[in-house]
Amino acid sequence: MKKLFSIMAIAALVFAGTLTANASAAQPMPTSAQNFVTAATVSIIQDEAATTADEEPQGWHQNLKQRFIEGGPGFMGIVLLCLILGLAIAIERIIYLNLSTTNTQKLAENVEDALNSGGIEAAKEVCRNTKGPVASIYYQGLDRADESIEAAEKAVVAYGGVQMGQLEKNVSWISLFIALAPMLGFMGTVIGMILAFDKIEAAGDMNPSLVAGGIKVALLTTVFGLIVAIILQIFYNYIIAKIDSIVNSMEDASITLIDMLVDYKNKR
Repeated sequence: MKKLFSIMAIAALVFAGTLTANASAAQPMPTSAQNFVTAATVSIIQDEAATTADEEPQGWHQNLKQRFIEGGPGFMGIVLLCLILGLAIAIERIIYLNLSTTNTQKLAENVEDALNSGGIEAAKEVCRNTKGPVASIYYQGLDRADESIEAAEKAVVAYGGVQMGQLEKNVSWISLFIALAPMLGFMGTVIGMILAFDKIEAAGDMNPSLVAGGIKVALLTTVFGLIVAIILQIFYNYIIAKIDSIVNSMEDASITLIDMLVDYKNKR
């Protein structure tokens, strides 16, 4: 409504000024009246511009997009690619690790009950119906239990290493992107500074306005590189903590399984 009223007021003033000029050809408008109309028109235009600026503030995502475009498509595109690939791997690892998390205490109780009631085959059936690396380790140990306790222990240790490799799969790529993103940002900054000094050399004058834009664009690559590294570092630390938790559960479960097999052998 403010915009509409302002436009109508400006149109009315212009229309009134035109009619007055046509009707008073022999009697021109006084200078004071002309100054009043001009001042009023300028005031309304300024108020309209201020109102428009207040009504349409620039959001943070629009500002971020503008800064990204100012940084240039070369290095900024590579930094964005590092963020996309790093987040894709991080999300895949988080989903995999959450699915691999098992209630090891409950699994150990179920395996022990099945071992005491139905023997090794019943305990192996419980492990088949349970997902996760701990259940897989239990199955490998039970599968070698008929040979000897030492064979079962070796199978548990060997298959535990295989499961650890599965848990840590592709995590090194996240650490690569964490290191690569700020390095690309720094490289973009250095190249931008070199281009800025080239402009100074070509102009032969140390004019701040000549290189201020180039230096700002150069620093934007570093800022976005650091932002990408910080985001990926948070995901990386969460994944490492999750892997350590699962590995500790695997080690405790392996010790519990060997103890159960020793008790089962002694009872027989």
